[in-house]
Amino acid sequence: MTADKTVRLNRAIAACGLCSRRAADELIASGKVKVNGKPATNFHLLVNLKKDRLSISGKTISACPYDYVLLHKPIAIVSTCQDEFRRKNILDLLPAKLRHLKPAGRLDYDSSGLILLTNDGELINKLTHPRHEVEKTYQVVVAGKVAEKALAQLSSGVSLKEAKTRTAKVRLIKNDPYQSIIEIAIKEGKNRQIRRMCAQLGLPVLTLVRTAIGKLQLEGLPSGKWRHLRESELAGLRKVLNLNHQ
Repeated sequence: MTADKTVRLNRAIAACGLCSRRAADELIASGKVKVNGKPATNFHLLVNLKKDRLSISGKTISACPYDYVLLHKPIAIVSTCQDEFRRKNILDLLPAKLRHLKPAGRLDYDSSGLILLTNDGELINKLTHPRHEVEKTYQVVVAGKVAEKALAQLSSGVSLKEAKTRTAKVRLIKNDPYQSIIEIAIKEGKNRQIRRMCAQLGLPVLTLVRTAIGKLQLEGLPSGKWRHLRESELAGLRKVLNLNHQ
């Protein structure tokens, strides 16, 4: 989104890289947002970041260039920006100039793999919302041999405490009496979903790596390293998510 465009207030806040539109709505409702010095609680208010002065809790905000970074999260790193136990988090792997970015989704502490970080709140919101059905692919190493019945259940859906999982793409890469490898692609993101699906079927997970988010690939990115998203990757992602801002 360009700074001289007139847009709804929540989109303008998201364009400043602070949060998603949904979170911006919460800030507006809380009365923390002011436009040109006056409280702004009208969700339909149109603003122009080049002409209007926006502030949240007294701090002036402005549009900033969007950054998009792919990171290979190692295990024993939290994927949140802060941690109550002061464990190392994904922002610690980035240079200081990129530590304003936020992750689009999470990986648990014991898992590794691909995470996208950005200050594009609208992209984060769309990428993580189940309605957009962005496929995420995982390579899972489990203990023991995998039965055909278990593969079929992973594919058709596994009953978890809160609900049955949706259908998944499942491919058996290696099947060994001691250790097997399964590739699983899902279009949802329940908490620790892959681990819980496998546990429900008696398949102890040894390692779990997210290898892809849509067409974004982990391949070639070493553990703990990051890179900027390529223009072609960003264009493809915007197309999938129906994002029109530049």
